Amino acid sequence: MQNSVSPDPQPDPNDVQTNKVMAILAYILFFLPLLAAKDSPFAMYHANQGLVLLLASVAVNIVLSIIPIIGWILLPFANLAVLVFVIIGMVNAANGRMKPLPLIGTVSILK
Repeated sequence: MQNSVSPDPQPDPNDVQTNKVMAILAYILFFLPLLAAKDSPFAMYHANQGLVLLLASVAVNIVLSIIPIIGWILLPFANLAVLVFVIIGMVNAANGRMKPLPLIGTVSILK
């Protein structure tokens, strides 16, 4: 029986070396690769991941802030999860991988 899950896309090694810093910074400022490395598939992949993570973080913070008591208790854990996802994304970018983030990595906003 074959595995139906496709492997992560393999980036061009030259693209990775040239735009690794932009890909890492995409998790702090997602728009930076849009300005500095818009022709790089590697940097744009990580810019998309950074944007999706930012939007998910804002949505979770809004929802949990509205929910009394339970939401307020869960909010620090949600923010800790966002921090972990940022670190995972930065490590993937630093290692030259185009691996999707857990839970939200399959969402694509930037083309």
